[in-house]
Amino acid sequence: MKKIITTSNAPAPVGPYNQAIIHGDTLYASGQIALDPASGELVNDNIEAETHQVMKNIQAILEEAGLTFEDVIKCSVFVSDMHQYSRINAVYAEYFNEATAPARELVEVANLPKFVNIEISVIAGFGLND
Repeated sequence: MKKIITTSNAPAPVGPYNQAIIHGDTLYASGQIALDPASGELVNDNIEAETHQVMKNIQAILEEAGLTFEDVIKCSVFVSDMHQYSRINAVYAEYFNEATAPARELVEVANLPKFVNIEISVIAGFGLND
C-alpha cells in the first residue's frame, strides 16, 4: 500500500507525479527545484539562494510526513555546473549533521527542469531515530 504526501508548503507537481510517496517505512520524495510555493516563482538569484529554497521545499515535504532531515537516508543531487560544488555543499551542510548525514551522489547534468541549477530528491525512513 502506498500513501501520497502532499503539502501546499512545497511546489505542486507539474506533471503526473506526486511530491512524495510513503511505502512501508520509507518516504520517496520527488526531485525539488527552487520554486517558491507561495509565489510559484523560481528563486535563482544565486546558487546559495537556489539551494536553500530546494532544501526548504524538501523540509516541507518531510514535515508533512512527520519526518526531519535526520530521517533522510539518501539524497540525489543534480547540478548544471560542477564548479558550484563547494557553494552548494556549504548550504547543503546547514541542513544535515555531518556525523549522521545521509548517503549522497552529486552529478552534473546537461539540463534540469526550467533550466534551474540544482534539483534534489531524497529517500527517508521512519523509525530510524527511535
